Amino acid sequence: MFESSYLNKVYDELLIKSKNEPEFLQAVEEFLKSIDLIIQDYPDIEKYSIIERIIEPERVIMFRVPWVDDQNGIKVNRGFRVQFNSAIGPYKGGIRFDKSVTLSIMKFLAFEQMFKNSLTGLPMGGAKGGSDFSPIGKSDNEIMRFCQSFMSELYRHIGADLDVPAGDFGVGAREIGYMFGYYKKLKNEFTGAFTGKGLSFGGSLVRKEATGYGVCYFAEEALKIMKNDSLKGKRIIVTGSGNVGTYTAIKAVELGAKVIAMSDISGYVYDENGIDVNYVRDIKEKQKKNLDSYPIAYPLVKFVPNYKEVWTIKADIIFPCATQNELDIEDAKKLVKNGTIMVCEGANMPTTIAAIDYLIKHNILFAPGKAANAGGVATSGLEMSQNSIRLNWTATEVDNKLHSIMKNIFKTCYNTAKKVGKEGNLVIGANIAGFLKIYEAMVAEGVI
Repeated sequence: MFESSYLNKVYDELLIKSKNEPEFLQAVEEFLKSIDLIIQDYPDIEKYSIIERIIEPERVIMFRVPWVDDQNGIKVNRGFRVQFNSAIGPYKGGIRFDKSVTLSIMKFLAFEQMFKNSLTGLPMGGAKGGSDFSPIGKSDNEIMRFCQSFMSELYRHIGADLDVPAGDFGVGAREIGYMFGYYKKLKNEFTGAFTGKGLSFGGSLVRKEATGYGVCYFAEEALKIMKNDSLKGKRIIVTGSGNVGTYTAIKAVELGAKVIAMSDISGYVYDENGIDVNYVRDIKEKQKKNLDSYPIAYPLVKFVPNYKEVWTIKADIIFPCATQNELDIEDAKKLVKNGTIMVCEGANMPTTIAAIDYLIKHNILFAPGKAANAGGVATSGLEMSQNSIRLNWTATEVDNKLHSIMKNIFKTCYNTAKKVGKEGNLVIGANIAGFLKIYEAMVAEGVI
């Protein structure tokens, strides 16, 4: 699979140990394909068993989460926290509540988070956590009881200088508030042990919008440097309509683009004249509904229940912001046929390896999630800084810092790819640049 016999040996061993973890194996394979290009130039990688160490989490915490529903029934879910690597800073990564959560998904997300955090330039290691609990259809009291039970175990393993969780899919301001409140009670201290908090108790302005804004800032810089172009006038599709997708759409419109289609679990809406992205935000944040309710206000738009068909629409730029592996090789072929010029990932690993290879082979500008969607964790890092100095920055200050970080991430990825002879391949640039910083720290810190 790889040119390096060392990498083949390591990956073959991982296939045996992690044979039931397909998402994790996919993330590692994609990473190793890039590292294969530099392995001969860094003999210390093999000498110090860096790859063996970097693909093994420093700590995996699994625990049961018993809670009582509103009918006094006792429910039990499974909780996770995967602390992957702390070489460059305390563990940092979100918490996801969804029925799809498994150990494999937690490991893949934490593995990706490690390199994403490295690319921000901020001192943060990589972690991820969550539970197979779904908040959908639960009352506020049920969610509060679950969050408190979840935190009654996790509190032992997190802290401002140890591991700082944030929100993710299924975990918003409500869930963060419940978990942070219970953490504070158990620890008897008020510290920046969470990010994504409410503004009244240590949160940062722009945090909710940050991932989506950052995706657009990265895309804008990539188009400027690599194609002498911009988002202005581009026809755009955004998949997923959570925080990431919604604020990607909003910022894209602010930058002069036209969002012609958006999707969620209920299907997709399509309007060649442009989707009302602010109304989509209203549907999601205020009405708590899916996009199938969009035609109520806009009866002339096209709504299709099968969200997978969104890839058949002709658009200039695609922002996959929903979930892992939503864009496969057959979808990639449709995008190439439709003349798409760029795919910029807003979700974590939304594109399969085969689809990535196909898109790059056909000269579509491809921006990987570990670089393009780093704006959320970057702003979480800024929230950590504000908590440490007991000061709040204005929205403009945070947004300016975010914009600067995303431009620097692109520059780092682009220059690294160019340095290794793969100019324009941002996947290779992101993997190698994110890895080298961690590698240098691991060598310096010894075998731990």
